[in-house]
Amino acid sequence: MGPAKAALEATSRYMARDLGKQNIRCNLVSAGPLGSMAAKSIPGFGELASVWDSRSPLEWDLKDPEPAGRGIVALLSDWFPKTTGEIIHVDGGLHAIGA
Repeated sequence: MGPAKAALEATSRYMARDLGKQNIRCNLVSAGPLGSMAAKSIPGFGELASVWDSRSPLEWDLKDPEPAGRGIVALLSDWFPKTTGEIIHVDGGLHAIGA
């Protein structure tokens, strides 16, 4: 999954560069783990998700997609009119502590 994520991030940056002239923004939201149907097919998902329980600065609820959804809505709104090529982490702060 690592190479696929890296390719997605690089593609997003190139799109931000190339589409910026048309005032089109391109950003990504990197959410913490969510207990979705897709998560059930990821081997070791439970172990991955348990990291959030013990290390995330803010409490993370696997059953609550609202924080990630709000991040997406914020990016689509006029609140970030000149933000492009970014990855917005909605993960309870886990990425910030290098976990």
